[in-house]
Amino acid sequence: MQGLTVRWSLADGPSDVEEQLAAYVADSSFGRFSGKEGLRFKTWRTRPGQWFEGCYVFGSDEARAEFQRAFSDTADTSPVSQIVGSAPVLIEECDVVAVAEGGDGFLAAPRY
Repeated sequence: MQGLTVRWSLADGPSDVEEQLAAYVADSSFGRFSGKEGLRFKTWRTRPGQWFEGCYVFGSDEARAEFQRAFSDTADTSPVSQIVGSAPVLIEECDVVAVAEGGDGFLAAPRY
């Protein structure tokens, strides 16, 4: 599977940056990516005070390349870049080797 990681530094972000990011994901980003053509899934991750990232897994190389091109063109002004006050520090392709669903089942949710 074709993956893409986009990471922003939170080192110089506002004091409430994690809450702003969680609200943005719940109110806007989750809905925009749910059911997105060519995307298998997206995960939003954070290490408070350190970084925030989106991890994408696409159904094809073409879907990943198309999204990466479009995102890279606007990364500096993306909603997350505006919230954290800077552009991503990493936009990196990767291969996803496997995904396992645990015994508690998969839960798609806009906020945990």
